[in-house]
Amino acid sequence: MDRRQHWDAVYTTKAEEQVSWFEPAPEFSLRLIEEAGLSSESRVIDIGGGESRLVDALVARGVRGVTVLDVSQAAIDRVRARLGAAAARVTWIVADVTGPWTVAPVDVWHDRAVFHFLTDPEERSRYLEHLTRTLKVGGTAIIATFALDGPERCSGLPVARYSPEGLADELGPAFTRVHSEVHAHRTPSGALQAFQYSRFLHCPSTISRTGAAS
Repeated sequence: MDRRQHWDAVYTTKAEEQVSWFEPAPEFSLRLIEEAGLSSESRVIDIGGGESRLVDALVARGVRGVTVLDVSQAAIDRVRARLGAAAARVTWIVADVTGPWTVAPVDVWHDRAVFHFLTDPEERSRYLEHLTRTLKVGGTAIIATFALDGPERCSGLPVARYSPEGLADELGPAFTRVHSEVHAHRTPSGALQAFQYSRFLHCPSTISRTGAAS
């Protein structure tokens, strides 16, 4: 089963509240996005949005440039149905983040729990290519992964766990880490999962000709 088939199967066989990553409200992500300077003019992309309610919150705040990307058509269809007429205010992309896709440059790149599924270095490289091309210089990337003491698998798939420093190393010197927090996510079953959330600025101009941060 490929990635798209896997996630379509998840979203067609489980209710929203039955998946371990369900959040009634994306309060942690919203706070970090707002700290990045969110306004109605901001362009925000939610990578692997699934059925997250982040898009609802951004639309409710009057943010005009919201994009949701997910590999699962089933997930996108369910969220669009939930939003109703407001779905027309969102750009929807059904694609694997590591595959071919494009969107106008964004101010905020948000990824809650996609990057840690990329256990292949080549896929992480393609993710980084999209991140570098899509996020404006000076823009903010908010990336949440399982922490070092988090689960080793999720939804039956292996994951890579990160410290904030390890994630920063993966992104490279064009991304400056400005904030990190540990977050204990409580799943619908009551279990706790250790996440780390890190916020980065896209600052390629700080890289010297030798490739070192100046």
